[in-house]
Amino acid sequence: MNKPIKNRRQFLATVGAAGAASMLAGSAETVASPADGKEKLAINGGTPVRKSQLHYRPYGPQFYDDAEKKELIDVLESKAPFRWRGPGSKVLQFEKAYAAHIGVKNALGVTSGTTALYTALAALEIGPGDEVILPAWTWYADYDAIILCGALPVFVEIDGSLDIDPAEIEAKITPRTKAIIAVHLQGCPADMDPIMEIARKHKLRVLEDCAQCLGGRYKGKYVGTIGDIGINSFQLSKSITSGEGGAVISNDPELFERAIRFHDVGVIRSPYKESLHGGIMAAFASCNFRMNEFTGAVLKGQLLKLERICGGLRKNAKKVREGIADLPDLKMRKTPDVAGDLGVTIFIDHGTRKRRDQFLRALRAEGIAASGPGGSAILPTNQRIEKKVTIHPEWPSFNSPEGKAMTYGIECCARTTDILGRTGGVVMDPNFTDDDTDDIIAAIRKVYLAMRT
Repeated sequence: MNKPIKNRRQFLATVGAAGAASMLAGSAETVASPADGKEKLAINGGTPVRKSQLHYRPYGPQFYDDAEKKELIDVLESKAPFRWRGPGSKVLQFEKAYAAHIGVKNALGVTSGTTALYTALAALEIGPGDEVILPAWTWYADYDAIILCGALPVFVEIDGSLDIDPAEIEAKITPRTKAIIAVHLQGCPADMDPIMEIARKHKLRVLEDCAQCLGGRYKGKYVGTIGDIGINSFQLSKSITSGEGGAVISNDPELFERAIRFHDVGVIRSPYKESLHGGIMAAFASCNFRMNEFTGAVLKGQLLKLERICGGLRKNAKKVREGIADLPDLKMRKTPDVAGDLGVTIFIDHGTRKRRDQFLRALRAEGIAASGPGGSAILPTNQRIEKKVTIHPEWPSFNSPEGKAMTYGIECCARTTDILGRTGGVVMDPNFTDDDTDDIIAAIRKVYLAMRT
């Protein structure tokens, strides 16, 4: 005689979450589970799936160990925290290791993802009179870097992937368009093939912002290596972290030289001077965005864990996706490459904001942290952007006829606002256990099916 199944975790482990609904349909009298859609929700006074709240934590710090410690102690003992310390530079070692890891010729460490964007746009020679296309939902740095170059940001709606909609790009191209920023948001790679096709057709440059998708891939290639130039961020919420920090990556030696010069007061030093054969351009007005040795040391250690972090995310996301795949009329977040997607989110399109919010509240009551899309903002609706506030009233971005005619606000991102408002779910963690992912599956099934009755 079979032993009775005592709890949901044992049930899921026994029959598999994906088969739970079909099994329960034929044996509802003998097996009680949230997957039958009849158990009382915790938000209504029922028993929650978990007693304590399950939520993700910033990934990188969970993996700090003796690797980062050793690299940091090396810098302390060297008493040389400035990056231009010769071949022993931790920054240089990280740059070389990172470039080799993702398969790009050149990587340059800088102080943050924001300064990486500014450096990349300077490398592309973006300036007054130029227009740059970007998604309406992204982080402020993409917009601000364009403004700091004196150029004009042009917003494009997102699609169900929560990334820029390639089908909307071409309509926004004008004779002044110079570049497209393809932002890989919340772990999901943007659909690069059509973006690159449009860019080549119109002779535009493509900048990949990989800050939220470090370690992501698109059709076998790491994001950031497909366009003309790419950037990464190593801020706390990113795949690997040094608290702050960024990188510029490119296979183009001319773009890389401009990036080097721009991030280091116009000069080019060893070993880049030798690898670029002295360079092909003169110095120009520049900044100081040099990464320091302590940051490089942490990143050198963190890089060793990148694939473990990404692998943990993908494994857990795959299990949850498969565990809820049979839910009726389920509409999950779109992705152009399931295998390359980092698996940061398990997001569902709930049809309306009201149903999304009800779902999220109910899921949180079950002990599972739940939210709508995050890490970005609907930029055209931000007050300072809608009012086109810049550094100085005479700043060039909005003083051209085209800039004065440009209008922001909800009218240029209505679909983006709608998509984000009806989308939500769970942010994953690479260190979630099998029990944790079983609970996520159980809670999603319980709430989703209960809301259909």
